[in-house]
Amino acid sequence: MWATAVAVVSMSEQRPDPEDSRPNTTRRRLLQAAGAGTALSLAGCTGGSDTTPTAGDGGDGGDGGDGSDGGGSSGTDEPQQNQNNQGGGQIGDGQLVLATTTSTYDTGLLDALNPMFQESFGVQVRTISQGTGAAIRTGRNGDADVILVHARGPEDQFLRDGAGVNRRDVMFNDFVIVGPEDDPAGIDGMSSATEAFSTIADEGATFLSRGDDSGTNTKELNIWEEAGIQPSGSWYQETGQGMGDTLVQANQAGGYTLADRGTYLATQDNIDLVIHVQGPLKDGPAILQNPYGVIPVNPAVHDNVNYRAAMAYVGFLTSPAGQQAIADYTANGSQLFFPNALAEEPDFAQYVPQDYEGPSMSMRDVRFQHWVDQQVPEGF
Repeated sequence: MWATAVAVVSMSEQRPDPEDSRPNTTRRRLLQAAGAGTALSLAGCTGGSDTTPTAGDGGDGGDGGDGSDGGGSSGTDEPQQNQNNQGGGQIGDGQLVLATTTSTYDTGLLDALNPMFQESFGVQVRTISQGTGAAIRTGRNGDADVILVHARGPEDQFLRDGAGVNRRDVMFNDFVIVGPEDDPAGIDGMSSATEAFSTIADEGATFLSRGDDSGTNTKELNIWEEAGIQPSGSWYQETGQGMGDTLVQANQAGGYTLADRGTYLATQDNIDLVIHVQGPLKDGPAILQNPYGVIPVNPAVHDNVNYRAAMAYVGFLTSPAGQQAIADYTANGSQLFFPNALAEEPDFAQYVPQDYEGPSMSMRDVRFQHWVDQQVPEGF
């Protein structure tokens, strides 16, 4: 069992010589956010929750290779057997920096997945747990190799800007509106999230927002916007914390909050909050859907990222073994996430921004000529 590690990276670290075999510390700066509550963990760490989530028999984690969708080396092979990787079996510098949302960390899901990946590929995973907005910024700055997040709008902008490439769908669950069992605002059983939020505002009932630019916070603000409300006043409180901490604070304050179902279920034993408005997993409104995507950082923008390891991680998460491990992962007897990477029918929408229409025939010609101009040497 790997020891738990939560650390603040020293800001005195300097970029090593390019020929130095040590890990590139520039992309592992992890920003000052590491000193402001960002959790940095190693693959195989035990989660900080008091719950006891477990992973079922998800296979050996060996499917998914260097950029594959399920091919690649078998988990029964020793990672050192791959002599094509630099460093005598090592992929890149042997470390993968993953910037991800707090829900994947707070639920303990990564404690089940990352050791499987590490065992198969011999790559140490360093996880930066932060809100989706911060995780995307970490990737945009080149301080992570790959991001695993859940806010499709910001993800699409990340792709449009060329900061990330090769996005894949990984899994989904949904959001729920939770609050005290006595339900002072009277929203229990409502079929509309916007109606529930409007009622909470009208009643001045305590509502705790994460206020951290996370995927959950982005969804919450979308719901307020749909409801035509700009929340303010003493009843609306921002925690600036992750989902687990926000649930605990909402419980202590006797207030409502929006939570992803996975973190709520993983935290359920430690709080008295109940679900008052369900998400689409239980016939609730579609606005509460919560899909997750994984995106490698573009090596053409940041040439110091471990792109090979990032693509191997994408291949692992979207492989049959990785998808089965996600499906088998439970807390308090409930499945927390549902895999959605594998399908018989092609799904091209996962790779590009949702409003992408593709180039016209003329634009395809222009693009090809651009490739020729940029890549083909004169006199070829």
